[in-house]
Amino acid sequence: MKIEQLKLFGCVGLLVCLMHAGLGLAAESKSSWDAALADARKEGKLVLGLPPNAELRKQIEPLFKSRFGIEIETFSAVGPDIANRIVSESRAGVRYFDALIFGSCTGLPLIHSGAFEPIDSYMILPEVKDVKYWWGGHLWMDNVSATRLFYSFIAIKGTEGLWHNTSLVKADEVRSFDDLLDPRWKSRIGFSDPRVPGSGLSLWSFLWDIKGEEYLKKLARQELFVSRNLRQIGDALAKGKLALTLGIGYAQLEPFIKEGLPVKELPEPREGLPASNAYGTVGVVKNPPHPAATKVFVNWLLSKEGQEFYTKVMLQATRRLDVDTRWLAKHSAEAAKDTMSFKDYDRLRNHLEDKCASIREPSRKFAETILK
Repeated sequence: MKIEQLKLFGCVGLLVCLMHAGLGLAAESKSSWDAALADARKEGKLVLGLPPNAELRKQIEPLFKSRFGIEIETFSAVGPDIANRIVSESRAGVRYFDALIFGSCTGLPLIHSGAFEPIDSYMILPEVKDVKYWWGGHLWMDNVSATRLFYSFIAIKGTEGLWHNTSLVKADEVRSFDDLLDPRWKSRIGFSDPRVPGSGLSLWSFLWDIKGEEYLKKLARQELFVSRNLRQIGDALAKGKLALTLGIGYAQLEPFIKEGLPVKELPEPREGLPASNAYGTVGVVKNPPHPAATKVFVNWLLSKEGQEFYTKVMLQATRRLDVDTRWLAKHSAEAAKDTMSFKDYDRLRNHLEDKCASIREPSRKFAETILK
């Protein structure tokens, strides 16, 4: 037999082996999925912590029930509130929650809490596990510790949160963060509390990084209206009690926009904005009460179907490459994957463990010293 024929047969043989291996892996994944789904239906329930978004809670419960026959009991609140409860229950030996979806740096104090377990062991579907479906590959919030506890699935061009009352402020009057120091806006600026994780802290830490602490001291002297109640800030902006707000998003202002009130997002300032993962991180509680239902949920959430749902309801752009996110631009929530290189995204972000520790946490502590 000629050498060329041997090479040909060798290549064909290798191809056949690879095909069989691929089929074997696919069959194994299907078997794992089928087993998880069967066990999940026996468990019949999932307890889930959610971001403070009424529409998400309203839609996800009936959808998951009709899709898989599994009830979801949801708790909707800011991430730190639910996270603190999970950690406290864990220390007391109580297991009530199964999983938690939260924003940005909420996970930083949770990494070494012992209350969560690696989420990658729950990822079984090929379309979830394969990096080719994810812009930038797999991103873990705990990217320094490398514990793979928390998966980051959202990537937005810029943090939401620069809005103005169009009856009080013209868009061209605020083209730089320096314009916020204008005496005209004293006592007229609302700020989502940067002393807790959230979009307020994202913007505050960005300013701490690029403008420095002296700038933030001047901004604080503008007598900011600082609150953790984002709806309260939005209401004050819509009614003209505030002229400008930082750190609240479209979801909080949507009711006022639909009513035709004079509320509009400001153009991106000259200094730019930090890239964000919004409410786009998911983690699994250690030894969850409903492990099979948790596995079904994690795989559904990170699948194309789940990410299309989450993107649509939350108006936050998934990193999945097979989900269309270009339409989000009209909602001022441009997807990072549609507007920038991953290198630029990685440079501009101020979330994930590395930057949560080096930028967000020190800026948060600084906020505690000057905001009363």
